[in-house]
Amino acid sequence: MGPIRVLLADDHALVRLGFRGLLGGLEGVEVVAEAGDGLEALELVRTRRPDVALVDVAMPGLNGLELTARVAAECPQDAP
Repeated sequence: MGPIRVLLADDHALVRLGFRGLLGGLEGVEVVAEAGDGLEALELVRTRRPDVALVDVAMPGLNGLELTARVAAECPQDAP
């Protein structure tokens, strides 16, 4: 089994940098994409197919709740 592929979605670059730093020290975890807004995150979910997405609730474009609902609707096979 390969590493857990993670997408980071937050409109603050410093927050994404912090999460990347924390996750980078974990064995078996790989940050595969970062997004600064909900629309960018949705596109990256579609193209990069992460296993996990860490999503800010308050982002421009689509907020985290809207993003999660769209991903669940578009990728029901991946939803819990």
